[in-house]
Amino acid sequence: MSYLPYVNAETTALRNGVMSRVYAWMTAGLLVTAAVASFVAGTPALVALIFGNPLLFFGLFIVQIVMVIGLSAGVNRLSPAAAIAIFMAYAAINGLTLSAVFLAYTSESLASTFFITAGTFGAMSLFGYTTKRDLSGIGNIAIMALIGILIASVVNIFLQSSAIYWVVTYVGVLIFVALTAYDTQKIKAMSQEVQTEADAGRVAVIGALTLYLDFINLFLYLLRIFGVRRE
Repeated sequence: MSYLPYVNAETTALRNGVMSRVYAWMTAGLLVTAAVASFVAGTPALVALIFGNPLLFFGLFIVQIVMVIGLSAGVNRLSPAAAIAIFMAYAAINGLTLSAVFLAYTSESLASTFFITAGTFGAMSLFGYTTKRDLSGIGNIAIMALIGILIASVVNIFLQSSAIYWVVTYVGVLIFVALTAYDTQKIKAMSQEVQTEADAGRVAVIGALTLYLDFINLFLYLLRIFGVRRE
């Protein structure tokens, strides 16, 4: 006879609350990014500082990459409070670079694309959370495809091909639609393994970062399709 390990009511409640924390921190990160981007776009001195200095602009990109890798790799060694602080700092720095989007596109198209993104993201995240189907295969394909479009995007910097641009755009949308469902399922599985409040806090932050990145990238690809540039 096999026995399932006993899980007390407190641990069950802790595990069941992780996903709500994930979405809460993800939303907080998106709000920080939007607020910073909007503020920078409306402040000519900051626009000139960030976009008038290529070294600073690309330096911000490098800092963001380092922060994402560092948080992902070191989250188990960080306190939940430190992990949250790093995530929020990353969201703010991301807002500095994404202010370019607020400068390039009309506010109406930004708003409409945001709602399209939110609806698509919400539907796919709900699917990932509720489905009984293992999405690992889809997730692995999406990750490999992501590497492919990153390479294609770099190559297209030199080729300047509109065909490649639009192929990358539509494939990018499909990739992040798939990753949203896959990552949600993966985070849900992680949430069911937590044992302590600290574990729950760390899973909530890394889950929020993962879904935040899915949302932002989905938004940027959809903006290529639905965005209206300022004249």
